[in-house]
Amino acid sequence: MNGELLLEIHVQLLESLRVNGGARDILMIPFTGTAGGPWFTGRVIGPGVDTQKISKDGKAALSARYMLEGTDKSGQACRIFIENQGSFDTGFKPQIVTDSALLSVWETADLYATVEGAPGGVLVRVFREGARA
Repeated sequence: MNGELLLEIHVQLLESLRVNGGARDILMIPFTGTAGGPWFTGRVIGPGVDTQKISKDGKAALSARYMLEGTDKSGQACRIFIENQGSFDTGFKPQIVTDSALLSVWETADLYATVEGAPGGVLVRVFREGARA
């Protein structure tokens, strides 16, 4: 896939919580981190949480929800809410809500994300398909 890089989120994982159920297991991983890119610079506020539903065959469906606080490219203070869902098999589809006028086009854009291991956590990259902002 080719797309425009919007954000890189450097996620630092905190202590996880787990319940092993009969039909599936649930893993909740709280996290903090920083975010940057050509359009926004900031940090994860609160902790975010990645909830993983893991089937007994080991396949996991992930849903991470978190909020970023920082400044957009125009220098305006703003917040961005991200809900990133998917799996390593099917890919990740983030949805964004923001109070930034400049970044509001992200709310309806066709987005995808990549997730890869990094020291102490993961690196999430959010991309937009199609034309540049």
